[in-house]
Amino acid sequence: MLVIVASLLQPFSSAWQHLFDTVLQDYITNSLLLMAGVGAGTLILGVSAAWLTAMCEFPGRKILSWAFLLPMAMPAYIIAYTYTGILDFSGPIQTALREAYGWQFGDYYFPEIRSLGGAICMLSLVLYPYVYMLVRVAFLEQSTAVLEASRSLGKKPWQTLFLVALPMARPAIVAGVSLALMETLADYGTVAYFGVSSFTTGIFRTWYGLGELTTAAQLCAFLMLFVFALIMAERWSRQRLRFHHHSAQKKMARLQLNGWRSMLAMSIGSLIVFLGFVLPAAQLSIWASTGWQEKLNAEFLRLLFNSFSLAAIAAVCCLLVAVFLAYTKRVFASRIELGAVAVASLGYAVPGTVIAVGVLIPVAWLDNQIDFLSTTWFDYPTGLLISGTIGLLVFAYLVRFLSVALNTVDSGLTAIKPSIDESARSLGATPSRVLRRIHLPILRTSLLTALLLVFVEVLKELPTTLILRPFNFNTLAVRTYELASDERLMDAALPALAIVIIGLLPVLLITKSILNEPFSNE
Repeated sequence: MLVIVASLLQPFSSAWQHLFDTVLQDYITNSLLLMAGVGAGTLILGVSAAWLTAMCEFPGRKILSWAFLLPMAMPAYIIAYTYTGILDFSGPIQTALREAYGWQFGDYYFPEIRSLGGAICMLSLVLYPYVYMLVRVAFLEQSTAVLEASRSLGKKPWQTLFLVALPMARPAIVAGVSLALMETLADYGTVAYFGVSSFTTGIFRTWYGLGELTTAAQLCAFLMLFVFALIMAERWSRQRLRFHHHSAQKKMARLQLNGWRSMLAMSIGSLIVFLGFVLPAAQLSIWASTGWQEKLNAEFLRLLFNSFSLAAIAAVCCLLVAVFLAYTKRVFASRIELGAVAVASLGYAVPGTVIAVGVLIPVAWLDNQIDFLSTTWFDYPTGLLISGTIGLLVFAYLVRFLSVALNTVDSGLTAIKPSIDESARSLGATPSRVLRRIHLPILRTSLLTALLLVFVEVLKELPTTLILRPFNFNTLAVRTYELASDERLMDAALPALAIVIIGLLPVLLITKSILNEPFSNE
């Protein structure tokens, strides 16, 4: 972060002036339009899904409660590739229309999937679960007395939603939409494949096309302005609003939907899940099953090994650091420890492109200095010792995803009563012994959850891996991107499907916790 901010103190080159005169306005405009579109899309889909499953009763509600989370296993760039294959000119839908009506190119209008609107739709379909999870919990925790009072005053269900439930759930809505927008700003695969000029694509073009690393870092700094604006908006929303929910002792029955209302609720929920997960997963399965014997070769197995080993190393490193920070915070709880944990928690909000650039600049400088000194003193050029290594890539993952493991471990430690620590310490146990003999066994579920979450996040990560991976080192995500960029969508299906299947693991863990509902149907 400091490296990225410090890049603004460097003189702006002629390349920057070129960007300012040609494409910088497009980067800003498209990024803002992406944020506005994805924000609206995730808000509508996430709040609708949360209201239906938390406050209403209809056939299929329990299935939809966990099915709404399935799109989390589908990375945005993979769903973009899949829908392009389905909706493009040569795809099955347009081909069927031309064959059925005898149309030729130009005889009919069909929405262009590779566009800003297409990117907004793809990102909304896979990012709405962030809003759904938080808002659903907020709805379930709202005071039943307030909601019943609204109904007793004659307010219709939709009036209760807009006048009572949504205002009380506003902090959760803002937090969920903010998370979705941070993921939108961090996305590279979708916008690059659809040809949308945004900050992430601009950073790659500036670096690889113009060879201007400093200018790319300055673009990263401007991208961070959007991220910090989202963080401040989310914190401002929490500070401004003070809703204290006093749950009623009796459990409130959900609103029973019958007849056409029940059918409409089932149809809307099923359509969201179908578009966000079922259809792209089915299409990937069809593509992957075509000639799978040839695709399941030594190259694919090497991709699996590279991806699994890299994700496993990064997950273990994140877990170890997270346990150390969370337990240090619990034992000492001084300003230094609290500040360190707060800084470590910011990593997930920073786009992978920014982290990669911020990591590579000082490391490249250090490599060059070591090479210069070694050549001067010993007449032996060392080359690049750190840049382009697995260690540097794992460190970037650690910065990016540490907060995922840290929040999971910290929430597990918070649930352990401090009196347990005090009892053990009074018996002469040291803090390390308390952690090893008491806390770690209790935290087994939290540790496994943190490990799986980071593992899958690393497996799906694209921009950081593209920038920092060693030479001739590929992962499932990178190979999927390369094949899709060459329009070899059927060849990209197998590695993409592997990512999706593995991504279901943390979704199932999240589903298990989110289905602990305090409501009853009585």
